[in-house]
Amino acid sequence: MKHGTLVLPVDRARNFVNLIGSCTRMQFEDMNANSMHRPYKKYIQRIDEMERILRFLTDELQRVPDAEVIVNNVDDFISHAEDYKLDEVEAMLKQTHTFFIEFKENNAKLTEKRNAALENKYVVQTATASMVQLGTRGRGMSVRNNDDFEFDSTRSLLEEEGGSRNRSIEAMFSNIAGVIPQDEQDRFSRAVFRATRGNTFTHFQQIFEPMQDPKSGKPVSKSVFVIYFQDHARSATSAMNEKIQKVCAAFGVNTYRWPDSREAASEMHQALKLQVDDQDRLLQAHENFVRLEAATLLEPPRLGANSLIEDYRLYCIKEKSIYSTLNLFEGQMNLRANCWYPASEEDQIRAQLIQHSSRGGSTSSAMLVSDRLMPKKSPPTYFRTNEFTSSIQDLVNLYGMPRYQEANPMIMSLVTFPFLFGVMYGDVGHGMMLLIVGLFCIQNAATLKRSNDMISQLLFTSRYLIAMMGFFAVYAGLMYNDFFSVGLDLFGSRWKPVAHDGSEPGQVEVYEPLYDIQNSGGMGPYPFGLDPAWHGASNELQYLNSMKMKVSVIIGVCQMVVGLLLRFSNSVYEGNRIDFIFECCPMMVFMLCFFGFMDYMIMYKWVTPMEDPPSVINALICMGMFQEDKNPMFGAFTPWLLMMITALTIPVMLFPKPYLLWKQHQAQHVSGGRGHGGHGGGHAHSALSMDEEGKLEEDTEEGFDLGEVCIHQVIETIEYVLGTVSHTASYLRLWALSLAHQQLSLVFFQKFILAGMSFPTPFNMITVYITFAIWFSVTVVVLMGMDVMECTLHCLRLHWIEFQQKFFRGDGYAFEPYRVRDVLAESQKND
Repeated sequence: MKHGTLVLPVDRARNFVNLIGSCTRMQFEDMNANSMHRPYKKYIQRIDEMERILRFLTDELQRVPDAEVIVNNVDDFISHAEDYKLDEVEAMLKQTHTFFIEFKENNAKLTEKRNAALENKYVVQTATASMVQLGTRGRGMSVRNNDDFEFDSTRSLLEEEGGSRNRSIEAMFSNIAGVIPQDEQDRFSRAVFRATRGNTFTHFQQIFEPMQDPKSGKPVSKSVFVIYFQDHARSATSAMNEKIQKVCAAFGVNTYRWPDSREAASEMHQALKLQVDDQDRLLQAHENFVRLEAATLLEPPRLGANSLIEDYRLYCIKEKSIYSTLNLFEGQMNLRANCWYPASEEDQIRAQLIQHSSRGGSTSSAMLVSDRLMPKKSPPTYFRTNEFTSSIQDLVNLYGMPRYQEANPMIMSLVTFPFLFGVMYGDVGHGMMLLIVGLFCIQNAATLKRSNDMISQLLFTSRYLIAMMGFFAVYAGLMYNDFFSVGLDLFGSRWKPVAHDGSEPGQVEVYEPLYDIQNSGGMGPYPFGLDPAWHGASNELQYLNSMKMKVSVIIGVCQMVVGLLLRFSNSVYEGNRIDFIFECCPMMVFMLCFFGFMDYMIMYKWVTPMEDPPSVINALICMGMFQEDKNPMFGAFTPWLLMMITALTIPVMLFPKPYLLWKQHQAQHVSGGRGHGGHGGGHAHSALSMDEEGKLEEDTEEGFDLGEVCIHQVIETIEYVLGTVSHTASYLRLWALSLAHQQLSLVFFQKFILAGMSFPTPFNMITVYITFAIWFSVTVVVLMGMDVMECTLHCLRLHWIEFQQKFFRGDGYAFEPYRVRDVLAESQKND
């Protein structure tokens, strides 16, 4: 990485930043962090308003039937982004926004008129139905006294041809009718009852046709209500009428005139029906007009492009990022900002700036001035990744960003991560299923990339990793000779059964080896993987546990040794002699003299025929306790010598480094300068503080706390010694998860497939189909779902803790250049 200063002319600053974001990689520092001066904030505010309009238009388009916005064609937009201009897009959006506001207001008015006519129609229908019912049933009301009444089964309340008595009753009663939402019925009836002290009767008639709310556009279920009350004067100014009207006004309900007769009701119904039909036609015409306007926003401006409204949205995001970047610059006549950029791209950046400066005959030009000396601040970390390596790099960055020029764990994890997963998951059948999923994702990468589904995006990002995990699961499954818990006899077993005299039925069958167990030149064992004779043997589990446990330990020690080698490479690259001699070397000796010797004993015991093979665990216990081994593998002196060397490495890691750092500090203090221990001493101190390298190379006026350094070194030493033991044991999860996977696969196969096959013929032909479907479903859910996630998480832990802690500090910060493509891709992820 290189550090420099980018100088831009004010009049063409936007164009140069657009060029940088499209063709180069540059990370800018905020030059206005202290003053908070943002010269381009007005442009940001304009774009914020444009984005608000776009959100409004998007919500309106969602209400249009069959409206589909074409998205995720970022590449096409980037290639045609210069076709749009900020002023033109802003004017177009404001004009469209005004149109849609008017559409919305007109639609609300039309809907309100249509609802009023429809509600009035249902009120008239309710009045007509009540009149017909009263007329046909002959239900009326006869008054016996002045203050009480009862229904008469032979008279009608509104019968016109009745006598003066009925006309007097009609004159005594009044009603108020209207329409109210159904969810407000109970509250409304209680409010009327309390306001009138129970002197009214309220009747509700449900309207089965939902009505559209003019404001929200959502359907609302309503009911017709009729309130009957006694009113001698039949006046609108009566006390009872005023109370009921106040309650109706409080609830915001619409009231309508109740027809006086059937003839009036019929006339009103016909008129209202025509009015509703007219309003429906107006609404339909208005909706068609809105669809035409919406089609302009939904139609792609080019073949294979996004919808126009999506292009506008991406354009606003792009322009906002440009002006946000310009806000980081300082200056009046010329804008200036410090920046980081890859050293390998410096010539390309200068060529792009020169080429763009000469366009149009303009005299204003941009200039990149690189610093001669590296600044005090540590450079950001930049890794070139592609679609194959990005997923592993993301996993590494989740634990910590590598510091500048520190060894990147991704290089090793690219292979070790899927390999350790395969060791835990090892099964040929399940591995092939996972491999097919990975190959399918690779084949359909373009479709997954354009999808907005989170799972699809995850499959797209990790498609190569999934394929590699499936491949190594197949490889480990061949080593375990495990195909859906069934052994594969690919090369012929090297064991044969031995007949016993007087053997009883059900007796365990005994096998003897056909290969040369003395390793004296005869036929060798099964050439690849596990011999199929072990499947179904009585001691199968015992043998597999021993074999997988030892393999797990060997793999774990090898990976930790690789981590220590990377620690060596870091110290050599940085020129840090103190770390190299007094940390890396004793750590490697400690690892090899104890755990490396353990692995050597395991492998030596595998390939060397012995009459009385010693126990590796007992040998290690005797070695660690300095006790006599009754059955040594290499005598008594060799384990004792290795253990003494292992113990002596602890004080070498513990004492010299703090003393040398103290002496280095004293030399710098006496000389009055930074000292010429140079970068090595600075990095040795950085191993203590874990801060950025540039800060640690500042003045030593802050002092040197020897006690703090000693305590830190004690913690580091204890953590490494005890951590090495626990980390080695932690690799046993390779064995444990492999055993769990194999046993689950075996149980599912026995309980479903074999159970279905055990039925007598011809029933087994039916049961096998059923049990196979159940077995496949359970396999996909448990072994292809839960077990894959479990193995992935454990594999992630082995890399983060057991492997990366041997060398990885991870206290850097990422190089985040301004890239238009990255800004647009991030916006789509957030959406």
